[in-house]
Amino acid sequence: MKKVKRTTIYDIAAKLGITASSVSRALNNSSQVNEKTKELIMKTADELNYKRNILASNLRKGQSKTIGVVVPRINQNFFSNVIAGIEEMTYQKGYNLIICQSGEDHEKEIQCVNTLINQHVDCIVISVSADSYDYQHLQNVLDHGIQLIQFDRVAEELETLKVINDNVQASFEAVSHLIEGGYKRIGLLEGPQNLSIFKQRKEGYLKALQLYNVPVVEELIVENAWTKELGAEGTRKLLSLPHPPDAIFASTSDFSALGVLEVANLMGIKVPSELGICGYANESFSEITSPSITTIDQFSVYMGNTVANLFFQEIGNTDTTKPKIISIKPELIIRGSTKRK
Repeated sequence: MKKVKRTTIYDIAAKLGITASSVSRALNNSSQVNEKTKELIMKTADELNYKRNILASNLRKGQSKTIGVVVPRINQNFFSNVIAGIEEMTYQKGYNLIICQSGEDHEKEIQCVNTLINQHVDCIVISVSADSYDYQHLQNVLDHGIQLIQFDRVAEELETLKVINDNVQASFEAVSHLIEGGYKRIGLLEGPQNLSIFKQRKEGYLKALQLYNVPVVEELIVENAWTKELGAEGTRKLLSLPHPPDAIFASTSDFSALGVLEVANLMGIKVPSELGICGYANESFSEITSPSITTIDQFSVYMGNTVANLFFQEIGNTDTTKPKIISIKPELIIRGSTKRK
């Protein structure tokens, strides 16, 4: 297919026999161009199918009116809802989004961030990948004078704007609910401990056990079980123990909890009478499984709204010595997978 040449202000100027600067002023509705000439220029622009380069125009004004968003997985309900919440606010302000997916890969995350820097975005919003181990690429964002907002999974050592959940309290409430429901041996599927959110969720788990004088059994804690497949693998390991758990808290995600449920069904273990299951994130499928999965709602759309509003509040603020951290309290949603009665 032959590439169609994009119409420029020079094409309009050539057709009308005037200067390109006159065309530019008219397209920007300048008072220096009389109305009759302005109308002629606008009409010719339409005839030649001229499309204004909004990005270039905004950059001349010192901004791109564009925000870059980097998430681990676009197809997870939590992250897609956060993006929707951001877009809901930015659309009202005339800003556009560029959305990138790291796929839980550190090197790909770096590429995404560098691409957004080269696109001259006004802000980069990121939830770091599980594979992240070094955050120089995020420091690079700050060094370029670009606003950086972290959400959910954050690099704690970087002093930036952050929107997070109270992961300790949410996990504490989830495990307390299981204990109060009569479950006595509660397994934990934990996420990569290089990420603060998974450390905090483990902390909440341990805090609940301590409060209710339930002993910590190390063999009931499975490391890095943060996907459906790894959740299923960890569950098979737990349920094969001489003294298996009677409940499993999948602190990483509902996908991990789904892996627990599928293994329990395959092994003929009844949920919730023989095994209680609690997930995290309130993915859409968690409500329609059989039984439905008890989970933790992180208010993802509201989190996205909060991220966007934080950006607009901080526009023009050059004081980076006091980064804001906004914490949103999640809510435990009790469903069939933990209702023994």
